[in-house]
Amino acid sequence: MIDVDGYLAVLGVARPAAPTAEALWALHRAQVERVPYETLDNQLERPTGIGAADSVDRILRGRGGYCFHLNGAFAALLTALGYDVSLHRAGVQDEVEDPEGPGGDHLALTVRLDGERWLVDTGLAGGMYEPLPLREGTYTQGPFTYGMAPSAVVPGGWRFAHDPRGAFTAMVFAPEPVELSSFAAEHRRLSSSPDSGFVRVAQVQLRDAKGVDMLRGCVLRRIDAGGTDERIIDTAAEWYDVLADVFHLDLTDVDAAARARLWQRVRVGHGEWLAARERPATL
Repeated sequence: MIDVDGYLAVLGVARPAAPTAEALWALHRAQVERVPYETLDNQLERPTGIGAADSVDRILRGRGGYCFHLNGAFAALLTALGYDVSLHRAGVQDEVEDPEGPGGDHLALTVRLDGERWLVDTGLAGGMYEPLPLREGTYTQGPFTYGMAPSAVVPGGWRFAHDPRGAFTAMVFAPEPVELSSFAAEHRRLSSSPDSGFVRVAQVQLRDAKGVDMLRGCVLRRIDAGGTDERIIDTAAEWYDVLADVFHLDLTDVDAAARARLWQRVRVGHGEWLAARERPATL
């Protein structure tokens, strides 16, 4: 069981009287506006599990997570509210689909509602603001345009194409429903392997109706209809202020020593990123 009323209070949404489309859209918008995509516990070397109850507890104490946490919690909330929800093995991919299919580094959700299936995904790193129909086409949400098409590799699967300004190119998911526990091994890898981008780089993103705020290391970006604004966060105090003020993150359980270590890790990573950018390309 999860604390449905507590979760809804965080989202600022009243408990819907029935599992309607209007309520689903309101819940989706509220989740992506108020619950950030973030990887900070990996940089703090204290990753949490991805059980639905654990992920809901994260949200109740003012934290976010990545797809396994965000969509795992959201699926539990929708199910408790009476929606017909399925979890799917998915993978973030490049322009050309992987012939092996989705690798399981993403958890996608679909909801069957009023005779139609919808992609419902609050864990796409600043992606969708509202659900998308599983119908081939292009869809505009705020300043971003997305594509939806049947997978070229996975029979019955679907491919979501991100806006060109997004943090990734595409996401493919398989049609078969799976259990949340099936992502446990991949979560362990993503949250602890030195090769994982979720370990190497601190990332936080939050979507709203007009655009997306993105913090990657020390680089803060705002992408909206006006373009991209970017600035470097130079001090620990400002960095933690951004986490609280822009991304609504509650880090009261991170003590001063852990904050200092995290900031040092972020600064070192930023320096390595700058050095890589300035390094001349080799032929």
